[in-house]
Amino acid sequence: MLTFIARRFGLMVLTAICLTFIVFFLTNLRPNLEKLARTEGSVRMTEEAVDRWIIENGHGGSMVGRYAQWMGLAPGWVLTDDKGVTRGRCIDAGVAAEAAPRYCGILQGDWGFSTFFKKPVFSSVMEKLGATAWLMLAVMLVMVPASLLIGVISGMREGSRTDRALSTFAIASTATPEYVSGVVLVAIFASATAGISPILTEWGWLGGDGFLGDRKTLFLGSATSALDGITFWNFTLPVLTIALYGIGYIARMTRASMTEVMTQQYIRTARLKGVPFGAVVMKHALRNALIAPFTVIMLQFPWLLNGVVIVESLFNYKGFGWTLVQAASNNDIELLLGCSVVAVFVVLVTQLISDIGYVFLNPRIRLS
Repeated sequence: MLTFIARRFGLMVLTAICLTFIVFFLTNLRPNLEKLARTEGSVRMTEEAVDRWIIENGHGGSMVGRYAQWMGLAPGWVLTDDKGVTRGRCIDAGVAAEAAPRYCGILQGDWGFSTFFKKPVFSSVMEKLGATAWLMLAVMLVMVPASLLIGVISGMREGSRTDRALSTFAIASTATPEYVSGVVLVAIFASATAGISPILTEWGWLGGDGFLGDRKTLFLGSATSALDGITFWNFTLPVLTIALYGIGYIARMTRASMTEVMTQQYIRTARLKGVPFGAVVMKHALRNALIAPFTVIMLQFPWLLNGVVIVESLFNYKGFGWTLVQAASNNDIELLLGCSVVAVFVVLVTQLISDIGYVFLNPRIRLS
């Protein structure tokens, strides 16, 4: 088992290096650097001024060398101008060049400075990642139990009306993009002139001393206030929008696994021995049926991290996805690289956990 984990961990490190280098290479192409120079300097800069800005800000030299500096595997660049002023990646303002460290990159905790947020990249990314983490947690708490319940019930009643109804719901939810379901949910639950909110207002449930509080809509169509404090009112619609899209996929995988397991010989044997149907499902079928859905569930974490861009933009929730869009829109290379590091880390860690969990769930892999 330790050998398996060590091998997977080594492959994870190699994959991380390859992926981060690809992202670094694409973000540091010449057109991006020219755009950054004109954004930070002047749009009327000449080509010579752009070249000088690129060199003076540490973007010159080989791509591999700059990647090593960014990672913290090579000493940071140092440049002394004609006036004798020494600047460099590791040299902060007001700090003597002799007192500055030689290495300052990702491995040392220095992720650069964001030109959009005007503060260090690490603090910016971690702040927005924390906001998205709460959204991911709420989505998983809704999506996983609901999808497993739908999949198990469908698999247990294959071919029945219940199976057909739940399968239709699962297919429809997966086939509906988030930007469609989000708009529909806002129109139904967060509009003061349409949907069910006007009906609830007429019934006296909303507005004034209403049963559901002094507000005009059942839920809030914007999640901006959730950044200051999460409530059932401002967090329900973005959570449902994301959860509905993922429920169908996991439910279909669970149903397929459950259907296959319920036809196995040991299930028939347990039924013939008089074991109650509920015990057969919970003790014998469910664990084996969860092997394939477990991998799919773990894949939802990277999807949630990078796939919430539309939902965060739709509900104006300034989390990780919103930050990624701003970094790309404003050509904030350091911020974009910081987001890519987090995304790569989450993908690889969840895959490692998925592989380890798969070994525990499937004894045949563990014995081999």
